[in-house]
Amino acid sequence: MEPMLLLYDGECPMCRRARDWIAARCDAGAIDFMACQDEARLSRAPQVSDAACMEAMQLVMPDGHVYDGERAVPHILAHTRGYHWLGTLMRLPGVLLLARPVYRLIARNRLALSGLFVRHEDGDRCSVEKGCN
Repeated sequence: MEPMLLLYDGECPMCRRARDWIAARCDAGAIDFMACQDEARLSRAPQVSDAACMEAMQLVMPDGHVYDGERAVPHILAHTRGYHWLGTLMRLPGVLLLARPVYRLIARNRLALSGLFVRHEDGDRCSVEKGCN
């Protein structure tokens, strides 16, 4: 089975932590990970624009269909050990409608939130104005 491809902001410490959390819990070979900034992204997922990639995580299915942001979460959780039940819960009617504004608020403010809540690697400094360096 061909793996799904999860695109994320590779410059965001919070996004990298989320990637690491998913990678540690997902079924072997179920998901490949690639930063939006990776030069190979355009050849691997040409249907995902730069703007979309930087707005929210993008999950590219083997058939080419793309789920963005909160719509990707149930598909990701379905392939994790110990959290697949949460993916099922998120598929219930109305749950994603409630999750959308929360996800979008966090995604829009991820660099500021990274500065507040994520332990940084040496050299990582984040701000809303300058991003992460």
